[in-house]
Amino acid sequence: MKVTMSCLATALGLVLAVPAFADGDAAAGEKVFKKCKACHAVGDGAKNKVGPLLNGIVDSPAGQVEGFKYSDNLLELAEGGLVWDDAALATYLTKPKDLIPKGKMSFAGLKKEADIVNVVAYLRTFQ
Repeated sequence: MKVTMSCLATALGLVLAVPAFADGDAAAGEKVFKKCKACHAVGDGAKNKVGPLLNGIVDSPAGQVEGFKYSDNLLELAEGGLVWDDAALATYLTKPKDLIPKGKMSFAGLKKEADIVNVVAYLRTFQ
């Protein structure tokens, strides 16, 4: 439980630093998403890879993609109410281990705020 509260506190603490997601550019996000394609898929016919498919991920509860084996740490956070809203996605895409310390994702994160905003805008097109 301490891990869950600690991770959620970190995420909530970063809410104030959430970028302006309304300004996201999905076309630019599609280009940035190329960094994600080795492990994740979106669109018609998307399937789980090393990471879960990401159709419908934005504003959805964490750990819900059928057929994907999530880390225990992510499942614990999901049970605690983690939702992939703008704040959680911003934290996760900046540095995944800040939100899910014992998660499976090995990606270090995106450095540019604009890239994060644009990737989320792109993912929103697959709702």
